[in-house]
Amino acid sequence: MPLVARIHEGLIWCNRDTRTLLDKLALLLFSLAGILDRKLLLVADAYYASGKMIAQLLGQGHHLVTRAKSNAVAYWPAQAPARRRRRRPRLYGEKVKLKDLARDQGDFLSASSPVYGEQNVTLRYRAVDLVWHRARRLVRFVIVCHPHSGTIFLLATDLTLELLESILLYGYRFKIELGFRQAVYVVGSYAYHFWMAGMKPRGRGQGDQYLHRENQTYRDAVRRKMHTFHLHVQLGCVAQGLLQHLALHHTAQVWHLFRSWLRTMNPALPPSELVVACALRSALPEFLEDAALPHKLRIILRRYRESQNTSHINISSLESTA
Repeated sequence: MPLVARIHEGLIWCNRDTRTLLDKLALLLFSLAGILDRKLLLVADAYYASGKMIAQLLGQGHHLVTRAKSNAVAYWPAQAPARRRRRRPRLYGEKVKLKDLARDQGDFLSASSPVYGEQNVTLRYRAVDLVWHRARRLVRFVIVCHPHSGTIFLLATDLTLELLESILLYGYRFKIELGFRQAVYVVGSYAYHFWMAGMKPRGRGQGDQYLHRENQTYRDAVRRKMHTFHLHVQLGCVAQGLLQHLALHHTAQVWHLFRSWLRTMNPALPPSELVVACALRSALPEFLEDAALPHKLRIILRRYRESQNTSHINISSLESTA
């Protein structure tokens, strides 16, 4: 269920601001963790497999599960010397390529796929704790051989996490992508059209906009515009969460009010946000005719209908006069 969303707007408010997309996501995650008052586990794609991201998350007590690149290189932990010397202990041992570990099938284990929606699928997996040079710490690499999707490499910072649980968590990334798709095409969370009359035109490919060179009035207007964007996106998260709530807790009623057809329709399963939205549209006239509505709401609806009928009569009379 979507909880919070922000736009990577590409606005530079200060020329000393060196925050990247990784830093912005970390700040967003920390703000959410402060509200929930709990430690979080971030499931992200390979873009966030960064030493900087891992250091920020571990510094706040959070963890990361992501996908590593197929050409990733790590090191075995260095063996402790028999006698301590007057220098910093070695961190890196022998260098190893993940592709070479994937070829050694003798150390792989077999288990049923924990990924949701997969039945009668057997995975072969192997976990190795290695020192990753980007993070400069020990992380866990999980090599997964899927019979249909091929070989993937996962990276987890929590060394106490179960191996199959890492695979299960990363499988939820498809739900995240599907949630973005529903937000764009069904809810319209990112279909905002708020225009700022005094906005200076920008051409395609001009990059970030440096607002520290503008006056305070212009900067405040841009902040107000971006705040409106964020409010629209956040309202989309609320609407999408309500659609998911109706799909999970009122499944039978939603399918009963669905007045369309789907090729893969299965009333035994919770419907998608699209099905719930169609069911709400079809049930809207019945909802407006319900006598159990609050008195004030019925007054508002009656006045709205009267104004609609009045405007229709005025337009018809104008057409007949013309």
